[in-house]
Amino acid sequence: MSTAVTERALPAETRQRRSSNAGDTAVEVTSHVLLILWSVIVIVPFLWVLLSSFKTTREILGSPFSLPAHWKFDNYVNAWTDAGIGRFFFNTVIVVGASLFLVMLLGAMCAYVLARFEFPGRRLIYNSMLAGLTFPIFLVIVPLFFVLKNIGLINTLPGLILTYVAFALPFTVFFLHAFFRSLPQDVYEAATIDGASEWRAFFSIMLPMAGPGMASVAIFNFLGLWNQFLLPVALNTNQDNYVLTQGMASFASQAGYSVDFGALFAAVVMTVLPVLVVYLIFQRRLSGSVARGTFR
Repeated sequence: MSTAVTERALPAETRQRRSSNAGDTAVEVTSHVLLILWSVIVIVPFLWVLLSSFKTTREILGSPFSLPAHWKFDNYVNAWTDAGIGRFFFNTVIVVGASLFLVMLLGAMCAYVLARFEFPGRRLIYNSMLAGLTFPIFLVIVPLFFVLKNIGLINTLPGLILTYVAFALPFTVFFLHAFFRSLPQDVYEAATIDGASEWRAFFSIMLPMAGPGMASVAIFNFLGLWNQFLLPVALNTNQDNYVLTQGMASFASQAGYSVDFGALFAAVVMTVLPVLVVYLIFQRRLSGSVARGTFR
């Protein structure tokens, strides 16, 4: 009774502050619990794959959750050479590297022009770019196949690079548009007064100022292009030009239970590791860099 009377005797502002603090604490505890559960769901399978990559097939099938009796590093050598992961990795680096360079260059130039210059048809071009985000990939596989076939780029790495660039460009323009619109106009005007051309102002002044946005969209594009599976499967059936996702699928399904599961898990680790390293290095760039792309 005395506690209830004391609570009623407190000022309304104090009671409201206590209630707000209790609500903030509940939200904080709930969010931490959910983050811990999510971390366990993500980390535990990866650790299991990592440990399995040092086991023999017999150990993996007999005791999948135990530590390796003998750490078998040969699995990585077998996966890299015998399974062809090295060749697939090299093809992936070429395709993703070239695609990422082109899409970032073209996307930045396109977003800059749409954000900073007034000209007829500007809104139509921007809306057309946004419309490209609404089309699922599987709807254009058949016409895209015949387009590449007619120009002689089917089952080739250049054809895959052009396709990657085409599909990543709308997202890149949408993402970078807001960054270029937020850049101060005074800096651009000062550069032009000093005699800088449009190209010099873009590459030397405006593009470095949009660095956080460029880094963020580059990470997102890298993750999407590295993990792309449907486009290579449909447009690149030449086994010599397989990328990692195709090579992994072929390796996993080639012989059923006779496959070398230790080498398979080693190949999975080698596939995931570059993405994980890139994300850990550039994760701080993502903080505060994700802006909402709007056309004004």
